[in-house]
Amino acid sequence: MRVLIVGCGYIGLPLGAELVKQGHEVTGIGRNIQSRPEAAAAGLRAINADVTDPGSLHKVGGPFDWVVNCVSSSHGGPDDYRNVYLRGTSNLITWLAGHPPKKFLYTSSTGVYGQDDGSVVKEDHETLPATEGGKILAETERTLLDAAKSNHFPAIILRVAGIYGPDRTYQLRSFIEGRARIEGKGLRHLNMIQRDDVIGAIIAALETGRPGEIYNAVDDEPVGQIHFLRWLSETLGKDMPPVAAPEELARKKRGVTDKKVSNRRLKMELGYQLKYPTFRQGYTAEIKRLEDSGQLDL
Repeated sequence: MRVLIVGCGYIGLPLGAELVKQGHEVTGIGRNIQSRPEAAAAGLRAINADVTDPGSLHKVGGPFDWVVNCVSSSHGGPDDYRNVYLRGTSNLITWLAGHPPKKFLYTSSTGVYGQDDGSVVKEDHETLPATEGGKILAETERTLLDAAKSNHFPAIILRVAGIYGPDRTYQLRSFIEGRARIEGKGLRHLNMIQRDDVIGAIIAALETGRPGEIYNAVDDEPVGQIHFLRWLSETLGKDMPPVAAPEELARKKRGVTDKKVSNRRLKMELGYQLKYPTFRQGYTAEIKRLEDSGQLDL
């Protein structure tokens, strides 16, 4: 397959490397990707292009069989979110109209689910984004689904949970460095997925996913915060963190959700088998990697 990856960052670059290993012809675009030696090392054809600049897309060429939009916002504010995700996706739809791919996959976020009652949420449940960023992501999804219905645009949406893995160990570092805090009784659920499983889920969706569908990319065990912290405490031999002070909790309260995101459709419809079914396997591998590389001394 001829594959285009839009945004070769934490997910896009290793995704491209894996697709190249599988024999696909992969092009990666980003604002400054041609200056990144790791793109060439991964076997990608690298082209500088920016989804917020429609004119820059015309030099990318094509057509492509699969397009993956896993671009990320570099700043994270609402204006940047709207420009990169919503307008960027609209620009891609317009650009691809003359030579549509067989599959177009967009990596959204489980942050579009705003439920805060600890309930199980599935792809057909109502999205109630709790933050401005979540609302923009939900609007981007609607843009894609509208294009799928009205113009048969082959959009697939993958709602990705909190990603961890190599070089992304915020929760682990926060615990080790004493910055972690138990929020209230610690019952709020964390929905996570290891980076390699995000890549595997994307490829599964490209291979067998149906245009117009949504799939959650999350592991098998949404875990209460206190249970996650207790596992880290027992695994690392360190004390449990303190309970957050009222003022700390108040600062974090806005936009905080509590839900258990279901991955049933990912496993049943796409047949994807997780490499790291729970945080235990994923974080055990990451702790071992850090120890072996001398980055973690327990």
